[in-house]
Amino acid sequence: MKTLKILALIIFLFSALGCDKDDEVDVNNIEVEKYIELLKKGEYESWDLPPFIAEDIPALLKYRNETQMIIRFPRNLLSSYGMPECKLGMYVLWTIESIRAVAIKSKYLTGRFPSQNPVLFIRTSDGLQMDNMDESHAVAAKAYFDWWEENKHKDFEAFKNIDPLAKTDYRWH
Repeated sequence: MKTLKILALIIFLFSALGCDKDDEVDVNNIEVEKYIELLKKGEYESWDLPPFIAEDIPALLKYRNETQMIIRFPRNLLSSYGMPECKLGMYVLWTIESIRAVAIKSKYLTGRFPSQNPVLFIRTSDGLQMDNMDESHAVAAKAYFDWWEENKHKDFEAFKNIDPLAKTDYRWH
């Protein structure tokens, strides 16, 4: 019986060590389309957002209106608000905000997370007041798209300090 347990342990160790590393994705060099694919499949493995740059924003904006719910995505571990799921489009907008927050060295930045969660709250509320998530998503998607379209021919340095949500009733949590 002892020999069987040792044999099982050896087989387990060899199978664990022999996993094919070719399937792993280097999140430091990930393309937007691969990032979206992995989020949709629930296979994004990193604990952090990818280090995307301003040039990746147009590709990310293509997914701003996606309503598919995702359940496996990087979360800011400093947040006490547990999010079991998130709309892909909202998460993409938060990823874009990450690019902007890193560029301006936002005081709210934790790692690459631009805020505690990919959730929008009403800007004028004293506390944390959520609004209709479908409405806030639509407003934010339009705000980020308009922000990019109005400025895309400029150098990102010239408009990175403009908050895309500034003219809306929302802010990131």
